[in-house]
Amino acid sequence: MGMEILGLPMMYYIAMVAKVLVAFVFVLLTVAYATYAERKIIGHMQVRVGPMRTGWHGLLQPIADGVKLFFKEEIIPSQASTFAFLLAPLIALVPAFITFAVIPFGGVIEVAGYKIPLQVASYIDTATGQIHDLNVGALYILAMSSLGVYGIVLAGWASNSKYSLMGGLRASAQMISYELSAGLSIVAVFMLSGTLSLSEIVNQQSTIWFAFKQPLAFCLFFICSLAEINRTPFDLPEAETELVSGFCTEYSSMKYAMFFMAEYANMVTVCALTATLFLGGWQGPFVSSFALLGPVYFIAKVYALMFFCMWIRATLPRYRYDQLMHLGWKVMIPLSLINIVVTGVIGYVIK
Repeated sequence: MGMEILGLPMMYYIAMVAKVLVAFVFVLLTVAYATYAERKIIGHMQVRVGPMRTGWHGLLQPIADGVKLFFKEEIIPSQASTFAFLLAPLIALVPAFITFAVIPFGGVIEVAGYKIPLQVASYIDTATGQIHDLNVGALYILAMSSLGVYGIVLAGWASNSKYSLMGGLRASAQMISYELSAGLSIVAVFMLSGTLSLSEIVNQQSTIWFAFKQPLAFCLFFICSLAEINRTPFDLPEAETELVSGFCTEYSSMKYAMFFMAEYANMVTVCALTATLFLGGWQGPFVSSFALLGPVYFIAKVYALMFFCMWIRATLPRYRYDQLMHLGWKVMIPLSLINIVVTGVIGYVIK
């Protein structure tokens, strides 16, 4: 037996740190190259070539952009609330990263005789062999994602700019409206699975994905998630043609970059959560025989959903604000409630 701390072998703590690093690096690299991928994908869809000058086919463009923003001049408006102005980008960015802690990105692998579940916030009980994770992981993600709105609202208010304030107000109304629809849409998944544990929800999709059992919930959740993270066609809080750059108009240098890192990190998390709840997560052919195929399937599903987000940006125009609110309150929420009722009735009849 190796050394134990609080009843768990040292290997489990090493594995926990390794999983944190792997998840953090994955999200960070995906965020960096999602900007490059989006510019290239939209460029080709619009018969352009996108970035080409920095590295082979522009592959070093994210690094060049990062270096450029790092050395840009820091500007803080003279009448801004300095502490809140500096704090806002951090509040927007941190929840985007920590929500990934409860998303399972693989099954169970064996390392040096120890079984390690590929989920940051989880471990295996050495006595019973049972996997323990956060049994309310879905609620944790909804709670953390709700914190992101504070960063955007705070940025709009602290900048002391009418454009920024309007962008912050739009963001608060939009995020609160679509959080309701997104939360209600996945209630049907919880009703089917009987649990809030994301790893258990993935295990129950080993034969058929919940996207086939709940196609309406799948569509509603994905559309509402796009609105919640301010992606096109719901990017009203930024709305360059109306509000210059919305809530981040007065930001520059790395503070400006942090808001866009938060947007792309949120997109990664939303796509990962959609894949987990509706597309079987890490489940796929031969994964029971080769456990390392699990992360491959998971990443493939996440990247496919991210490609779809970028495709939407290249295709659809932005909603008007009244259309946005109408869609959220008069279409999405009623459909989510109807879906819950229908799911409950069908479940009761079948049972």
